Amino acid sequence: MSAKKATRTAAGRIGSAVGSTAASALVGTREAIRRNPTANTVYRVGVGVVGGGTVALGVVLIPLPGPGALVALGGLGILASEFEGARKARTAAGSAARRIAAAARELRRPHPEAAERPSPSSDRAV
Repeated sequence: MSAKKATRTAAGRIGSAVGSTAASALVGTREAIRRNPTANTVYRVGVGVVGGGTVALGVVLIPLPGPGALVALGGLGILASEFEGARKARTAAGSAARRIAAAARELRRPHPEAAERPSPSSDRAV
């Protein structure tokens, strides 16, 4: 047994058990829905409406201050749970977001030569 498992609290063990039970129940439920054509259609339409609405909300929120792009990516994640095209779009959007975040971090990093140059205020005598 690893040290991490040995130090787990009772609440953590119970939460893990409940989570795995719920996950297996949901997988079984989804498989039952897939076997019934009408229920499958209703489920996919529901996922499409919720996911599409979330993407639309995210796109509307993008020009405003706040997490509009993240909301749109979340909507793509919802759609990707059922639709292959959305899965591909989510993958492409996620990689683009990672590239943009890396570029933003690079821009915020101080330039190495800036640390070597004295600041203009240090030249003045006080």
